[in-house]
Amino acid sequence: MFRRRHPILFFLLVVGGIGAVMIISVMALLLFGIRGSAFEFGEKVGVVEIKGIIADPKPIILHLKRYRKDKDVKAIVLRIDSPGGGVGPSQEIYSEVQKTTRFKKVVVSMGAIAASGGYYVAAAADHIMANPGTITGSIGVIVEFPNIEELLKKIGVSAEIIKSGRYKDTGSPFRKIGPEERKLLEGFVDNVYQQFVKAVAEGRKISEEKVRAIADGRILSGQQAQELGLLDSLGNMEDAIAMAAELGGIKGEPSVVYAEKKKFSMLEFILGSTLAEAIDRTTSAALHSGYLYFPGRGVDNG
Repeated sequence: MFRRRHPILFFLLVVGGIGAVMIISVMALLLFGIRGSAFEFGEKVGVVEIKGIIADPKPIILHLKRYRKDKDVKAIVLRIDSPGGGVGPSQEIYSEVQKTTRFKKVVVSMGAIAASGGYYVAAAADHIMANPGTITGSIGVIVEFPNIEELLKKIGVSAEIIKSGRYKDTGSPFRKIGPEERKLLEGFVDNVYQQFVKAVAEGRKISEEKVRAIADGRILSGQQAQELGLLDSLGNMEDAIAMAAELGGIKGEPSVVYAEKKKFSMLEFILGSTLAEAIDRTTSAALHSGYLYFPGRGVDNG
């Protein structure tokens, strides 16, 4: 009867009801998906994850600081699945891990790969654990630029460059690097390389000479890295959590809490995480084109 007399009002009520259900569902996702760790009780092991190219250190630093201040979190597991990334971001995270170890034990759990910048970050931890087949090492620095000069000549395109100094356009894709520029870049890369070697030596408490002997960009398996002193033990994520709990003085089974997920993304909600992650990886890779970084190119470390 109501539907016959007030069809428009009935329609609005139905649409409003559907909208309310959708809003409540999204809020529930945000509440339980992002804040689930808040409902854990007792002594905890906090887990911070580093995945993909290391480009933005802010989320990792915030998570480490939060766990450092949380009295219920007795130890931290840093789970690394990264082939490397930017020099600055890797150094920022390394520094924050170093600060955190003054207050709480930090155990690194290496996944499929924790190489180059991924290893740089790990070196500051109290204990490093990897799987026997984890790809790690690749201690080195690289700077690379595309050169499309010959291609542009073929299609009749040239570039006009106005610069304030002789080295301002070093690395331009429109021309080859000159001898003086190459020397300048080699000096710059060597300086950052020395910083990398020193950080590993300090973190692992071994001599710089010993680090330098294997810091030629080579990749290593987890087993090889352990034999060379670059990590402490072999084991999976669960073993790393157990180790962290032991180092943190937790008796019995620890509660495991994960750092907050990134903010709710409507792109992910609509397209699904796989496509969204692919877009994110592509964007991150583009940001590192022609830029000094710790390489992360799998088995090709040039």
